[in-house]
Amino acid sequence: MQRVLAIATSGGHWDQLMRLRPAFDDQRVTYVTTLDGIAQRAGVTARLVPDCNRNERTKMIACAVHLAVIMLVARPQFIITTGALPGLIACAFGRLIGARSLWIDSIANGEEMSMSGNKARSVATVCLSQWPEVAELEGVAHWGAVL
Repeated sequence: MQRVLAIATSGGHWDQLMRLRPAFDDQRVTYVTTLDGIAQRAGVTARLVPDCNRNERTKMIACAVHLAVIMLVARPQFIITTGALPGLIACAFGRLIGARSLWIDSIANGEEMSMSGNKARSVATVCLSQWPEVAELEGVAHWGAVL
């Protein structure tokens, strides 16, 4: 059984991550999200981290500290995220501890990679777009779409 950290912010990112849940059936998964109650509605237990964006340095630091603690306890071998800055931070930490990571850029990014997706290329093991045209344009892989 592999240790997986599956992380996404609330809303569409979380919905896309939950559609991937059957892929984790035989794994030990630690779910992480940013909104209290959203995991319970999906029928899973999740750890919470503060939501953040590039303009909120204090929240970004708080998110990173929370993620560092979660990752030290969970010791993931694999990280999967469907996006936003907390997922990017997790991929960066994963690289430091030797975990492999998969960044799946949100389906909402149909014309170009998200800002976090662009940054993820330098820290994630694999970076994907859900749009074949975007994948070709941006030089990332396309393995299909979650939605």
